[in-house]
Amino acid sequence: MKTMKVGMIGGEFMAKAHSLAMAAVPMFFEDGVRLEKHTIADIDKDSAKGAASKLGFSHYTDDWKTIINNPEIDIVDIVTPNHLHEEMAIAAAEAGKHIICEKPLGRNAEETARILEVVEKAGVKHMVAFNYRKTPAVALAKKYIEEGSIGKILNFRGTYLQDWSADPNSPLSWRFNKEIAGSGTLGDIGTHVLDLAHYLVSDIAEVNAITRTWVEERPTQDAQTDSLGTIKKGNINKGKVTVDDEVITLLKFSNGAIGSLEATRNAWGRHNFLTFEIHGEKGSLFFNYERRDELQVCFSDDPDDRRGYKTVYTGVSHPYGEGLWPIPGLGIGYSEVKIIEMHDFLSAIMNDKECQPSFKEGHRIAQVTDAILTSAENQQWTKTKQ
Repeated sequence: MKTMKVGMIGGEFMAKAHSLAMAAVPMFFEDGVRLEKHTIADIDKDSAKGAASKLGFSHYTDDWKTIINNPEIDIVDIVTPNHLHEEMAIAAAEAGKHIICEKPLGRNAEETARILEVVEKAGVKHMVAFNYRKTPAVALAKKYIEEGSIGKILNFRGTYLQDWSADPNSPLSWRFNKEIAGSGTLGDIGTHVLDLAHYLVSDIAEVNAITRTWVEERPTQDAQTDSLGTIKKGNINKGKVTVDDEVITLLKFSNGAIGSLEATRNAWGRHNFLTFEIHGEKGSLFFNYERRDELQVCFSDDPDDRRGYKTVYTGVSHPYGEGLWPIPGLGIGYSEVKIIEMHDFLSAIMNDKECQPSFKEGHRIAQVTDAILTSAENQQWTKTKQ
């Protein structure tokens, strides 16, 4: 069993998810590697110390470059706001460390192109954390598509709807600041749908988009930490929102399929409504992450009196089933999806294979998001590669 030491940069919400996955992955999958949580970096020493204690890291620092400069550390895990990804990923690659980075990889394609160039030159393994494609039901959809079960794909319809920022009293998180985030709903959650579209259908070649900012000012935060989804009322200071709250775009795929994407964080009653519906010449698939054990399937060769959507509950006979719970429909959660993601990352390192999704996919998604923002501004079809 090989031991690899991890340095994590960032100590908030995603740090919890990644740290849990590091601890749990050997319980579910035999990758031949054990992860040692070595050092965690956060915005100040008190925050870093608290994160280290809570998440199980042996050391802590308020200087992320300590992680980069430590020759003992093999893997750098970046779970910071988007504007920090480029500098941190490039420094980690130049230090010869494998990298897993939360999405989006960068604020725009210029940043992601620079990151990709350096990691490829360094020869390190790199994964961007589009974790939803690791959901067993999504991987099963991919299997059906590759086997030809639904035939040639005609249409993709994807949504990601949330309501955590529908209340105008939700504080001005960094996610509402273009200088930090790059974009709003599009980069925060819409990129997950774009990744699924690329993974399941084909490369997106052209887009025609509309974006809107529904809440133009929000209460400022009292601290540096992200007050995601909380409510703040009273006589309070407000700051300007500089990103999109909602995006809708038509899609043209390179294989001839067409589709659409809708993403918003202002949809009351929708908590994590990530869905896709794919229609092919021989059948259809539907997935809703709020029911993540299930894949809805319909095949054209079913008898006329039985044709319609059927529910497949993922289990041991499906992708990743050998490592998860043994009973179909028993239920997996967000944590298990992150465990699968960490397993795939470690497997790529141990077997010297390219990570999926790698920073190549992260860069490609950045090119598409740039095109969507350009299309929304110009109100016309825009190619995703210039």
